Amino acid sequence: MEDYTAGDIVYVFYRNPHIQSVANVQSAAVVNDPDNPDGLAVFVYETYYPLTADLAIYTSAYEAEQAYRHYFQ
Repeated sequence: MEDYTAGDIVYVFYRNPHIQSVANVQSAAVVNDPDNPDGLAVFVYETYYPLTADLAIYTSAYEAEQAYRHYFQ
């Protein structure tokens, strides 16, 4: 996992919570995790997701779009 700092903008795959078969590339902010003072989280659509190795995070929109095409098209 790369080193991220609060304030970084990253790109993630985000599934529509109402239609699970729909996913998009979404920009997200890396922030201090409000539930873990020593950790970081990804903040997207008003929700915090702890920054873990389980998340597919991309540092550029281009890289995220390429991965999206590979996995979803």
